[in-house]
Amino acid sequence: MNHTSNDTQAVKLSGEEVGKHNSRESCWVIIHGRAYDVTEFLPEHPGGAKIILKYAGKDASDEYDPIHPPDTLDKFLDKKFHLGEVDMNTVEQETKEEDPEEQERQERIKRMPILEQCYNLMDFEAVARRVMKRTAWAYYSSGADDEITMRENHSAFHKIWFRPRVLVDVEKVDFSTTMLGTKVDIPFYVTATALGKLGNPEGEVILTRGAKKHNVIQMIPTLASCSFDELVDAAEGNQVQWLQLYVNKNRDITKRIVEHAEKRGCKGLFITVDAPQLGRREKDMRSKFSDVGSNVQSTGGHDVDRSQGAARAISSFIDPALSWKDIPWFQSITKMPILLKGVQRVEDVIRAIEAGVQGVVLSNHGGRQLDFARSGIEVLAEVMPVLRERGLEDKIEIYIDGGVRRATDIIKALCLGAKGVGIGRPFLFAMSAYGLPGVDRAMQLLKDEMEMNMRLIGAAKIEDLDPTMVDTRNLSSHTTVVPTDTLSLGAYDALIGPKEKVSAKL
Repeated sequence: MNHTSNDTQAVKLSGEEVGKHNSRESCWVIIHGRAYDVTEFLPEHPGGAKIILKYAGKDASDEYDPIHPPDTLDKFLDKKFHLGEVDMNTVEQETKEEDPEEQERQERIKRMPILEQCYNLMDFEAVARRVMKRTAWAYYSSGADDEITMRENHSAFHKIWFRPRVLVDVEKVDFSTTMLGTKVDIPFYVTATALGKLGNPEGEVILTRGAKKHNVIQMIPTLASCSFDELVDAAEGNQVQWLQLYVNKNRDITKRIVEHAEKRGCKGLFITVDAPQLGRREKDMRSKFSDVGSNVQSTGGHDVDRSQGAARAISSFIDPALSWKDIPWFQSITKMPILLKGVQRVEDVIRAIEAGVQGVVLSNHGGRQLDFARSGIEVLAEVMPVLRERGLEDKIEIYIDGGVRRATDIIKALCLGAKGVGIGRPFLFAMSAYGLPGVDRAMQLLKDEMEMNMRLIGAAKIEDLDPTMVDTRNLSSHTTVVPTDTLSLGAYDALIGPKEKVSAKL
């Protein structure tokens, strides 16, 4: 019997019939009550064929949801392989073994602190560490190799000290500013982070709503769990969003994504340039991530080594051949401002200016790529004096991300010449632990801190922040001892080595 999307059959498929197609030669899966023939798609799946075959002939909805945007099958699986509805009453429900680890997590959730006990961004991370699923925590919190860069991103801010002005009228403090021409209430944006549904079933739309409430910009990730259109549709009124782009080896796909983003009203294109290959995030790898890869971008490819964790599984489409010579092509296909995300040295900032892009993000990918890459704030301190010396400081907008946890971090970046900062993980952790109220509180805490610290440094508005207000002499020294940051100790998950096998009971 040939089941295609063109059938106007009233009869639903039975679970028994679907269950017969449980091999590499004929592989059907059920997603949200509908059957799909994914046999031909197996070799192309970014997460490898193995994970699909695990659910061949079965209901894969629970595994599918956190990683895939809901429009994935419509976009990337030919309609002839959409087999129709399944009578779910006839589908055998797998009895899941009780997982002691999950039971313990549920108990911790019952005991979690109330939202009002979170007084700073690190508090959300400490709570999330205890209440998130292990694989989700490992994916969000992991950094490259020894995680030196990930921790340095945060601690680098502690090497910068203030030189406050006194007797300044700071009764009224205004920390609104513009970023790429958009007026925002505070100089941060929600930077792109992958797989939001790992932390919360609603995914990145929660960040969209939080950004709207606080009038900040959200950067939409290529590897979001929600579809791009879902996130744009969730925006309200004249809410501004940017697009973060991993460049696909297939430039037709890249062009289609960029043109669609512009058509839907995106106001900035941030091309990720620090990820020709995703880094080794060993905590993620050790968690034996078993979910499937995101399918935001279609890809031709091969089975991915699942031992590499979620990061590798979702990134097989990224083009390692991307180079400076591709920039004119991007400029030819869009009128959106183009920014390079992941620039890490002054020479490349100057080259970006010469290439005519509108901005750069000084970033090392949250410490998830090259370990021992310098922090964004340190690179900023190197870049801005050179740009000022050459009269180039107004030719490009400079942003930084990585390790921003306090409004003082934002202020330090602006004093040194950044237009704004990107914040990612803290909002993921706030969302994972407390949903939208968590994101709302996290953003409000930053605003409260910003007002207080602007007053204390002697700045009534953003324009008052300048390099004379910070002492950066310790910043370039990688041997500088900084005070122990006890809050981060409560949130950081130390790396571990291989564990011994548990001997089987006789």
